[in-house]
Amino acid sequence: MITAIGKRRVDVMSTLKASATPMTIAQIAAELAVHPNTVRFHLEHLEAQGQVERVQPHHRGPGRPPQLYRAVHRMDPNGPTHYRMLAEILVNGLADDDDSAAKAREMGRAWGRAMPRRTADSPDSAINALVQALDDIGFAPEPPEDDHIRLRHCPFLELAETRTSVVCPIHLGLMQGALESWQAPLAVERLDPFVEPDLCVARLGPKGDS
Repeated sequence: MITAIGKRRVDVMSTLKASATPMTIAQIAAELAVHPNTVRFHLEHLEAQGQVERVQPHHRGPGRPPQLYRAVHRMDPNGPTHYRMLAEILVNGLADDDDSAAKAREMGRAWGRAMPRRTADSPDSAINALVQALDDIGFAPEPPEDDHIRLRHCPFLELAETRTSVVCPIHLGLMQGALESWQAPLAVERLDPFVEPDLCVARLGPKGDS
């Protein structure tokens, strides 16, 4: 349900979009029959969101010229989003591949190789770098133990539970690609998903073909 503030902001935006020329705060206020301070308040928010922009007047006379505003003609970045739907479409399409797990892992590796560079020139630093990267993504890794990293959360849980054969290979590939790009002396040999309802385990080993 749209609030009174939200409705007024929409009205300000609609007024600017309907105008063929940039408008002053006073013109917008007169059009909407509201106080100029109300318009100024909403314009500040709309400008911060990149939905309106200020325009320099073409002709300058004596005194300070009034601020002119116009709508930025683009889709509202703060509008409704349905990334879950997009993820489902992509995962379901990937699942139809003849070798969906291999394809998913390669996609993950490509993404992992593009992750920010980290220091990983020793086994310890490589593990720490991987743990930090996984934590940043949302896997909630526990402190590493020997040759494995315990993951206590999946940032794609709903999809992973129904499409384990696709989503989990993406995660495996992501870890492998990251370590490859960091030239780490370790590799992730496999990922055991849902060893427990709240636990997945990444198994580590010496660098080699993985």
